[in-house]
Amino acid sequence: MAVSLPQRLAAEAIGAFMLVFAGCGAIVISAGQDGAISHEGIAASFGLVILILIYALGHVSGAHFNPAVTLAFAVARHFEPRDVLPYWLAQVAGALLAAGLLRALFGNIASLGSTLPAGSDSDSFILEIVLSFFLMFVITAVATDSRAVGQAAAIAIGATVGLEALFGGPISGASMNPARSLAPALVSGQLASLWIYLVAPPIGAVLGALSYDFLRGDHHQP
Repeated sequence: MAVSLPQRLAAEAIGAFMLVFAGCGAIVISAGQDGAISHEGIAASFGLVILILIYALGHVSGAHFNPAVTLAFAVARHFEPRDVLPYWLAQVAGALLAAGLLRALFGNIASLGSTLPAGSDSDSFILEIVLSFFLMFVITAVATDSRAVGQAAAIAIGATVGLEALFGGPISGASMNPARSLAPALVSGQLASLWIYLVAPPIGAVLGALSYDFLRGDHHQP
C-alpha cells in the first residue's frame, strides 16, 4: 500500500525534529556542561541519528529530513516536484519544534547549536557546497542505484554525515541542511551568516545528485 502524503510529511517532520534535537542538543549540552560532549561526540550524534532515522523512516518518506536533499532529488527526477514544498514545510516545522524545545529545556546556550563560520563567509560557503556535494553524491548512489547495496544505505549516509561533521564542523559547522541551520538560528536570534546555510547546501546537493546520475548512465531505478 502506498504511503499517503500526510504520513510522509509527518515522518519528515519527526525526522527533522530528531535530527535537530539530538545533533544540536549535543552542542547545547556540551556548552552547558563544560565540554562534556567532545567534538567527536557531537559529530557522532549527527551521524548516528541520521543512520537510525533512515532505518526507521526511510521506507515511509524516503528519509530526506533536509530541504537540500529534497530539492536535489526533484531536480534529478527521483522525486515528484509537486511534493517539494510540502516536504520543506514539514522539515522546517519539525526542526523549529526541536529548537524551541531545546531552548525551553536549556535556555539560549550556544545559540542552540546554530551554524556559524569560524573564518570568512566565503570559506564556509565553499566548504558547505563541497560537503553537501559529497553527501548527496553518496545518498544518490545508495538510494537510487540498483547496483548499490541497499541495506547499507543508512550506514553509508550516516557515516558520511559523521565524517563531514568531524572535519568540516570546526570551520563551517558542517550543516549541509538548511532546516538544521534555520531552526536554531530563528529560535536563538542568531541570524549572522545564515544565508550561507540556506544557499550553499542546495547548490552542492543538486551538483552531487546530477554528478552521480552522470556516472551511473542508464542504470536508473526510480
